[in-house]
Amino acid sequence: MARRVLVALALVPMAADAFRPTSPLLHTARMHRRTVTAMSTEGAISKRDARRNIMSKDDFIRSPQKFKEEKAAVDEMMLAEFKSTLVQDMRKTGYEYTRGEGNEKITFKLAKEFGFCWGVERSIELALSASQKFEGKKLHITNELIHNPGVNEMMGANGIEFIEKTDEGKRFDVVEEGDVVILPAFGATLEEMQLLDDRGVTTVDTTCPWVSKVWNVVDKHKKADMTSVIHGKYSHEESIATASFCEDYIIVKDIDEAEYVANYILNPSEDAKAELLRKFKNAVSKGFDPEKHLKKVGIANQTTMYKKETLAIGKLFEKTMMMKFGPEEVQERFAAFDTICDATQERQDAIQEMVQEPGAKDELDFILVVGGWDSSNTAHLVEIPHSAGIEAYHVNQADCIKADNSITYRDVDGEIKTKKDFLPLDRPAVIGVTSGASTPDAYVQESLEQLFLLKGLSKA
Repeated sequence: MARRVLVALALVPMAADAFRPTSPLLHTARMHRRTVTAMSTEGAISKRDARRNIMSKDDFIRSPQKFKEEKAAVDEMMLAEFKSTLVQDMRKTGYEYTRGEGNEKITFKLAKEFGFCWGVERSIELALSASQKFEGKKLHITNELIHNPGVNEMMGANGIEFIEKTDEGKRFDVVEEGDVVILPAFGATLEEMQLLDDRGVTTVDTTCPWVSKVWNVVDKHKKADMTSVIHGKYSHEESIATASFCEDYIIVKDIDEAEYVANYILNPSEDAKAELLRKFKNAVSKGFDPEKHLKKVGIANQTTMYKKETLAIGKLFEKTMMMKFGPEEVQERFAAFDTICDATQERQDAIQEMVQEPGAKDELDFILVVGGWDSSNTAHLVEIPHSAGIEAYHVNQADCIKADNSITYRDVDGEIKTKKDFLPLDRPAVIGVTSGASTPDAYVQESLEQLFLLKGLSKA
């Protein structure tokens, strides 16, 4: 497959007003810290209304119904690239598959929920449909469509160019009037949407509806004069996009950071304030003042985070507000809505069920987790067997499994490691299998076929 096409041209300055971003070069690491000043002026529209105004235009496409003529060809492309006969067979045989005899014998136990979710399939379908409908036009995408290397290579092979990222930001200066720009499944910031609207392009929005749901939640926080506490990773594309629709926010990546913030609320001081601002300098809104902005909070999240941790963070802040202001003020000072993606939760529940089966720790040699190394939802699947004391290997593609019986994998702490002799060859093996919501079944099959070959068996 073709690799991503990165285009580098000289920066072109662009006129801007107070409502629009001041440069075509947007810095992804700091973008969410900017404010759109005109929104705070008298008579200005809200960020939610600004987004809806852009989305209502004829050159903003977000419905698959706009691509009816392309559907048959796109369905055929996706079937050829992503279908797996082996995985289909495993579904039909109780999510278990065995091949070989004696020491060559290998058994795969497949999680009952795994792989592609509806939102990812929808995103891919929209992007490929755009490549068909607008063939001959210049097509761009603002980020990886999803966190899967094979799928992103497929985008490049179909003429979609990835907007280059530099230390200074994204090279939006390569986008010209009349071009087609695809927004990825994670969404895009309000600033990016406004820039593209000004540029006169056709925008194809593949944002997952679950992500859009979170944006509606943070708008509710704003209306209630609450600060959004976002459970996510401040550098993740989805959290950056969500933060751009907030007025005031702080991003916490886990329960430990949430406890740090909660401790400040209960025990404020000038030293503690300075330390919090230092610790969260990349994860708060511009002008964030802990003393002012942590009196009323609403919980939001990056949709791919671990649900149990999001719920624990919500309970922590609810309790904190109760302790600080009393039970009678909790409803006024705290709000939480369930915005964890259903598919994310179902995959987490399925792997939890696998590791909790009687004897699983002794029976399973390890669990193979297939998905992009940058995929947050896939990474959280690794945490579950790790917590249960079961070895798990997170591979992003089949060639991580080598002919010398070594495996290159991402561990639970995010480090890329290589382990030799990982698959037992002197006895039968039992392997648990799951995959992230952005992983096609065919990529799972390719990884399992590598294990067949190590056992001296033919491919599926």
